[in-house]
This record gives sequence, C-alpha cells and structure tokens, in this order.
Amino acid sequence: MSLRDSAATPLPVRELLDALTSLPGIGKRSAERIAFHLIKASEEDAMLLSRSIADVKHNVSCCTICNNLADRSPCLICDDPSRDASVVLVVEQPRDLISLEATGMFKGIYHVLTGRIEPLGGIEVGDIAVSGLLDRIDEPSSNAQSVKIQEVILGLNPNLEGDSTALYLAQELEARAVNVTRLARGLPSGSQIEYANSQVLADAIQGRSGMHSN
Repeated sequence: MSLRDSAATPLPVRELLDALTSLPGIGKRSAERIAFHLIKASEEDAMLLSRSIADVKHNVSCCTICNNLADRSPCLICDDPSRDASVVLVVEQPRDLISLEATGMFKGIYHVLTGRIEPLGGIEVGDIAVSGLLDRIDEPSSNAQSVKIQEVILGLNPNLEGDSTALYLAQELEARAVNVTRLARGLPSGSQIEYANSQVLADAIQGRSGMHSN
C-alpha cells in the first residue's frame, strides 16, 4: 500500500503527494521521495521552494511579442538592440529556444508557437500561436523594435507533427514577402531539439536551407 492510500498518513502529506503526482514525470515513488525530503528539510529550505513557485506564478508570463517565458515584456531577447529583429526563428516550446540560444550562434530573435499541429491529439492551428507570427510579419510595429521581418527560420522538431506544422507555416508565408528557411537536417529525424547537443544545433542553424510548401 502506498503512503497516499494509507489511513495512517496525515492529510497534509496525502495532499502533498496528490500535488506532486499531478506533475509530469512524477510517479508515486518519486512523489514519496520528494515528500519525505521536504518533511525532513529545514523550514527555511522548504519555504524557499514555496516562494520560488509563488514567484514564478506571480512574476513570469509570456513575452507579448515572441511568447517566450519572461519576467518583463518585451523580453530581454526582443528588447536587445544588438539582435537582428529582421530574422525570426520559430520554435515549438520555450525549452527549444533555450537549447538553440545556448549555442551562441543565432543572433536574431524568436517566435514560440507553444505547441505544434497534432490533429490526433486535438491540437489545431488555432490552438498554437500562429496568428501572432503572421501579425508580426504583416505589421512591423508588432515585431521587436518595430523592425520588418525579412527571414523566418522554421525550427520545429524533425518529426511528423513538426514537419506538418512547418509545411503549414510555409504555405501561409508564401504570399508574404519573407524568405522562409528551415534548420538543416543535421538533426536526426524523429528527434527533439531540446535533446540535441550544442554543436549539432549550431550546424543546423548555420546550414539552414530554403523551405517550400511544394
């Protein structure tokens, strides 16, 4: 019998276990280890975690331009005058942006879709931030530093859903006066950007190629 199901377990501990197991990747065993760690930790350490969670919820939101996680808007990347705001690299999630940014090779700015088109999963075009990207292209005043976008790099994950989303975006962008490219296929098919090493990602950025819808 698990701690969660035992009547001998105090209610606050059971509620903590419920909260922990609701997190992605945390099973019953992991939740129990974390719960015991927090119970044995000093009040100062436990409250530090509590304050960090509260700070994230109160102070972190999405950049109004690129959708990246930020504690201010525009975010530091969009607001950086040394970045080339005419080149936008489109990614699925903030974690992909972080991986690409760690290479130090990309000097443009980003657009985070917060997902990808997955019909079988019930995720349609309207569920991800496509309209915000098109607005930035159509209205330079909506882009960082009010710069006109000249190139859109599609940096979606090289799998079926990522490729389908990239193809849709390429079709939408065809009628707009922008150069559409995608990361080089140094990324293994079916892989995830967040798990690729910095050199592979740097090569993918440098070797990006033209993207066409047909």
